[in-house]
Amino acid sequence: MQMVQDVLDLGTALSETTFVVVDLETTGGNPAECGITEIGAVRVRGGVVLGELQTFVDPGCAIPPFIQTLTGITDAMVRDAPRIDAALPAFLEFARGAVLVAHNARFDIGFLKAAAERTGTPWPGFQVLDTVHLARQLVTKDEAPNHKLATLARVFGASVQPTHRALDDARATVDVLHGLIERVGTLGVSSLEELRSYSARVPASTRRKRHLADGLPHSPGVYVFSDDAGTPLYVGTSGDIRTRVLTYFTAAERRRRMRDMVALATSVTPIVCATRVEAQVREVRLIAEHRPRFNRRSTRPDRAAWVRITDEPFPRLSIVGRVRAGDIHVGPFPSRAVATEAVEALHEAVPIRRCTTRISARTPPGGACALAEMGRCVAPCTGSVDVDEYRAVVDDIVTVMAGDASSVVEALTARMAELAASERFEEAATVRDRTLALVRGASRAQRIAPLAASPELVAARRLPAGGWEAICVRHGRFAASVSVRPGVDPVPAIDAMRATAEVVPVPDTVLGATIPEETDILLRWLEQPGVRLVHLDGVWDCPVGGAQSAWARLEPVAQSARGAVGFAS
Repeated sequence: MQMVQDVLDLGTALSETTFVVVDLETTGGNPAECGITEIGAVRVRGGVVLGELQTFVDPGCAIPPFIQTLTGITDAMVRDAPRIDAALPAFLEFARGAVLVAHNARFDIGFLKAAAERTGTPWPGFQVLDTVHLARQLVTKDEAPNHKLATLARVFGASVQPTHRALDDARATVDVLHGLIERVGTLGVSSLEELRSYSARVPASTRRKRHLADGLPHSPGVYVFSDDAGTPLYVGTSGDIRTRVLTYFTAAERRRRMRDMVALATSVTPIVCATRVEAQVREVRLIAEHRPRFNRRSTRPDRAAWVRITDEPFPRLSIVGRVRAGDIHVGPFPSRAVATEAVEALHEAVPIRRCTTRISARTPPGGACALAEMGRCVAPCTGSVDVDEYRAVVDDIVTVMAGDASSVVEALTARMAELAASERFEEAATVRDRTLALVRGASRAQRIAPLAASPELVAARRLPAGGWEAICVRHGRFAASVSVRPGVDPVPAIDAMRATAEVVPVPDTVLGATIPEETDILLRWLEQPGVRLVHLDGVWDCPVGGAQSAWARLEPVAQSARGAVGFAS
């Protein structure tokens, strides 16, 4: 019973797959210039021949003498035969709903597709198997010196030997196909999908580990591969845990590091989630917590960086690993290096001081630095400006961080144009990259701010197949989600979700314990078409300017930023 279930999970069972094995004879090797002279095909399922098709085809030209000698097909034999515009539809009807098989499929299928294009016949888009490709994976040089059809027919004891006639060659290919299927069956291949992607690079030890998927649910969620010590090796997410995990033990998985991971794995732990977005969140949380050796992304959320204005009489820009609630900032940035680019962009456009010396209102004046002499800094250290005058410079930075970067972007764009006009293209590209870093960081701060400031946000969307899914977010952190079947009133389920959602205390930093990537996942979900705001608290009290505009795209859907929204439409 378990074997049957595995086959269903992985795709169409080979015993239930209908194959049409086809072979062609032609006037030459170029499908664009040569024609088909004979079509032979055998329809087979479960080892039983269901039907055969053979027809000569008038190619519309003389058959070269060499081809007549090779195949035995003469001009006289095809003179009264149907043309390809009649023969091809008959073959396509014979092959309807089947998987096409050919020995050197590129040749035969290439001629059939070329004929379809010339005659204006729609090509059905068959799945195709090539017995040459399979044989190269399964038949060693010790068994056969080459992978020609005649050689393989002898290896597998075919009942019909190839004769360079279409139907005989198709019959021989059927026996070769069955011999190859028998071989891969001993290696655990039992579905069409596995057979089509089969590669000898998948070791038997990997296939034997399919038992790790036993008992896994067909549900959305997270799966964790672990070694014999219980250490997480890899964390992934899927809409169907069992089906996805099974693919790691087949040729569908081509990543070398995943092969190495499977070799070490001794267990797979499923974590069923109510919704796909919940699965994505729990995935990034687990990766951040355990830093599995085979995951490449989300393993170092601690590398995120923010840019803020320091709290002192003459503020400056500072790159920090976290920002307090109420701090004026941009970010988070994916790394300190990217944050540095944003700082350089601001320094390029605004003459805020760059030195790290703490300057108070009573600090004795000092000498001007090179930046001050170039007009790149207002130089409060020289006593040339007081606190109030310096505040005007800081206000320019605050404006950018509050959501209006237009003045800075205009200044940087002008600088890029100036450098480009002087053919200083590398410097212009540097300014461009710094500008992009700044704009992206400011945009991210504005998108995150209202979510992080809201004590609770509940949103829902109708699923394409009917029903609803809803999420609860508290202070920017995922708290709960629920999925509601079609025809069921979603309101009670959402009320229950709110009542049982994770309690998230008011954070002392912008995101608290929330991972920046988690917030990105939530924002992407909230910004989908059709999302409705069901409940929203406190977003308009966000300490960073521009919070209202950040949610403007949701307003037309929600109709209201406060209170419940009906689910009838």
